Amino acid sequence: MSAGRDGGRVEREIRDLFDDAGVRGWLHVADLHRPSALVAIDPGERLPVGSVYKVPLMVAFCRLADAGLIDPRHRETLAPEERVPGPTGVSVLRDPVTMSLRDMVVLMMTISDNTSADAVLRAVGPDAVDAACRDLGMADTHIHGGVVSTFDRLVAETGAHSLDAALAHVADNDTVVPPGVYDPAYKASSTAQDMARLLRAVWTGRAASVERCAFMREVMGRQPWTHRLASGFPYDDVRVYGKTGTFGAMRHEAGVIELADGSAYTAVVFTRAARSDHRLPRADAVIGSAARAAVEELRGRQGT
Repeated sequence: MSAGRDGGRVEREIRDLFDDAGVRGWLHVADLHRPSALVAIDPGERLPVGSVYKVPLMVAFCRLADAGLIDPRHRETLAPEERVPGPTGVSVLRDPVTMSLRDMVVLMMTISDNTSADAVLRAVGPDAVDAACRDLGMADTHIHGGVVSTFDRLVAETGAHSLDAALAHVADNDTVVPPGVYDPAYKASSTAQDMARLLRAVWTGRAASVERCAFMREVMGRQPWTHRLASGFPYDDVRVYGKTGTFGAMRHEAGVIELADGSAYTAVVFTRAARSDHRLPRADAVIGSAARAAVEELRGRQGT
């Protein structure tokens, strides 16, 4: 954990924000170009990350494209029986859909389409994602089988007869959730500091070629959700790039904040709510307010 100008004052402030929102929080916010300038709360703890796993999947896809091992324009048809449960994109469609792998990457990153993500993962392969993570120094990031593997484990751990029943079990505040549900083993998992390292590699052009890194930044800038990270920076002259992730009571976002003065910050905030309600606006919003408190602290340090 970094020490602020007041011996950890900002970390205490952020912990209070998490407490007031009814969540446990993990955070890593750093100056993009001076990564040693950071605010962090338990950044090395490995957690299930939900759809945040799609960021390293996108990076692995781009690295394979750079190497000529995958054709981004290759078109695949996603049949109705191949649908992966999810609230958006191809996951909610009923007829066959044909599109390029590159467009599937756009859908999985912008609206978090699970069916597109599963198709991209099948084309890329989990080993390629793990190799990209190891090469970029992300020792604690493992995506296994992505969302499909996470869903399968959830059904097994809850003893439910279906995914819908498993999700309902986890969402029931009157039911004890089995301890294995939030165990990162065999689920798509990472740490806040690993995700910050990955974002910095994308923004500084080290994650893939210059062209592919530009593509990844552009795609992350098109995410429509503004209720988490972006909620802390509601200004027209601030750009927020991000990828959300949700799993049970866990709500996350990993992204980059670019301010009008040209400064930029990687911002990764993971949370787990005390309640399992599907809608907890304060648990969503604290991701933005915690990131903003950290960014303001780092900007203040520059002036001292």
